Amino acid sequence: MKYMILSDIHGSETHLQHMLNIFEKEQCDTLILLGDILYHGPRNPLPDGHNPQGVVKLLNNYASRIIACRGNCDAEVDQMLLQFPCLSDYALIVDEGLRIFITHGHLYDPDHLPPFEGKNIFLYGHTHLWELRMQDNTLICNPGSIALPKENRPSTYALFEHGLLSVYNADRILLASYSLTS
Repeated sequence: MKYMILSDIHGSETHLQHMLNIFEKEQCDTLILLGDILYHGPRNPLPDGHNPQGVVKLLNNYASRIIACRGNCDAEVDQMLLQFPCLSDYALIVDEGLRIFITHGHLYDPDHLPPFEGKNIFLYGHTHLWELRMQDNTLICNPGSIALPKENRPSTYALFEHGLLSVYNADRILLASYSLTS
């Protein structure tokens, strides 16, 4: 399985369409969404291409290929529009023996990890700042935000396949990668 990992879309149809084009070019199987899908939130400016209804239409075309969790800006009304589950605080994926814990980051974060044994991956968003690092036996990754990156960082996303987790900017330039198979 090849996964694309996105966080903090915040209703930007423009940025999401760009990521879905990359999703297709990369021949990804599954799209992991780490929350804050439709609403920009009261602390954030409107992102470029803000169109939550357009985001709904785009994502619903991929509904059977999406695993998502709830962000702090997501609400029950979002679930009424989206055709895939998006209100769980976390999800757990098992891929090739690796446990991949996905969450937004406002409840679980690198300082408050769920109990793990063995090698694991912890995916979270919320901060709008990408990171990729090992902490004990857990590979921690925040793909950043595609729509509202902070600290003058670029829009970023992550890809995961066969134990290799990589973070890229929106121009598909590799920023960091880590292999759990070596």
